[in-house]
Amino acid sequence: MARALYKGLLLIADGLGDRPVPEMGRKTPLEYAATPTLDRLAREGECGLMDPIAPGIRAGSDTAHLAILGYDPYRVYQGRGPFEALGIGMEVRGGDVALRCNFSTVDAEMRVIDRRAGRITDGTRELAEAVNGVVIDGVQCFFKESVAHRGALVLRGEGLSHRITDVDPHAEGKPIHAARPLDSDDPAAVRTAQVVNAFVRLSYERLNDHPVNRARREQGLPPANIILPRGAGVAPHLEPFPQKHGMTAVAVVETGLIRGIARFVGMDTLDAPGATGGVDTDYASIADTLARALQRYDFVLCNVKSPDLCGHDRNPHLKAQAIEQIDGLVARLLEGYREPFYLVFTGDHSTPCSVGDHSGDPVPVLLHGPDLRGDEVLRFHEYACARGALGRLRGGDLVPILTQLMGVQEKFGA
Repeated sequence: MARALYKGLLLIADGLGDRPVPEMGRKTPLEYAATPTLDRLAREGECGLMDPIAPGIRAGSDTAHLAILGYDPYRVYQGRGPFEALGIGMEVRGGDVALRCNFSTVDAEMRVIDRRAGRITDGTRELAEAVNGVVIDGVQCFFKESVAHRGALVLRGEGLSHRITDVDPHAEGKPIHAARPLDSDDPAAVRTAQVVNAFVRLSYERLNDHPVNRARREQGLPPANIILPRGAGVAPHLEPFPQKHGMTAVAVVETGLIRGIARFVGMDTLDAPGATGGVDTDYASIADTLARALQRYDFVLCNVKSPDLCGHDRNPHLKAQAIEQIDGLVARLLEGYREPFYLVFTGDHSTPCSVGDHSGDPVPVLLHGPDLRGDEVLRFHEYACARGALGRLRGGDLVPILTQLMGVQEKFGA
């Protein structure tokens, strides 16, 4: 494996892009935020806008990361569940069906009160143990908690299919859905949906009066009294990223999803101590871990989750604060790693606060490093980047742009 002439870092602020916010003078949270470091890098580098998959496509974090890393999600994506499960250390075998899950709060009529159970942080291991390992209709059901309200479910048995719908209604105030087969004539999908529905009922029976939830009710907190699965999938077969690009690669991760994607594409993974995947994460720890990673690896991937959470919560001011903290992360990284390297800073999708979910709006992208042509962009935000030298590109363009600058890309042709 040839050694890169320069190191490369792809730093992704999850859900970075947004739309104009009236109470911010019709600025986006990124434009409103004070970002002196990113603005300086924008002046010194090149900027543009990026469609993670294609114009107008509302990308998930999983499909967006696959596309950005050079894997066609339309060809390889078979559900988010396996990424989540592998990312939190679960075993996923051939034939297993994996689903990502939330600990959620429902009332007695099975209406969702809080999809994230108050973003629960304590007691999830005890709740997971109450349902892990159950057998339903001959199918083993393995469940493990992840960060905060998240978890993953792996189903192992004969005659299973990932071709089922979600139980999670993806909104508060609505009743939970029954999982259904996407093809009612597919006996494997019918059976899998029945097993998932039985697991959800069992989770309510075992969790509703669990000691952890009795304590939460006494504290005035929403109980995590049900598990809602979604994103069923099976593990895809992907060419390892280091082999594909001829360089060593690592991901610095906060969440199970990104850890799972990194492992599926053959990257090593590093955890930043104190990084929680929330708005209270330890940004300094992430910066220091990135500096150490750049010393050891050619290519580093990092996703910082906080802007996306604020977008989902429709909180533009908190999103601006999270972006300012990420700006501080970049400043600390540049102090801690003084060698020349290439940095791509962008988002994996937009999560506008006015929408409260992912949108198809393009995200700003910044490229910084030695020997660039530059452009006339003076600040880093959606409007300014639209005038940048990179133009409007797709997620799949980023790694080729980066690898040719790093000196690890083979010439195409004579």
